[in-house]
Amino acid sequence: MVVCSITVVPLGTKSPSLSKYVAASMKVLQESGLKHQLTPMATIVEGELDQVLSVAAKMHSSLFSDDVVRVSTTIKIDERRDKNLTMEGKVAAVKGKL
Repeated sequence: MVVCSITVVPLGTKSPSLSKYVAASMKVLQESGLKHQLTPMATIVEGELDQVLSVAAKMHSSLFSDDVVRVSTTIKIDERRDKNLTMEGKVAAVKGKL
């Protein structure tokens, strides 16, 4: 199981607003059935590595259109093999130390 941060950004759009593009990539993620959380700066996805990478590629590709010919995607992967890793568990570990 991995926890992954995905940021998909279309480049060269006619407007500084990107919410419609974020929504388009989120629809792809929702259809995948993977557990996820939208945040103000990225989307966090939880699942098996191959599933997460596959959906990240689909999210990336989903933004290409007549007005978007370049897309930049940043992916950060956290994987532990010594114990189960979840989004909630990572947050709880920090909050427990506050």
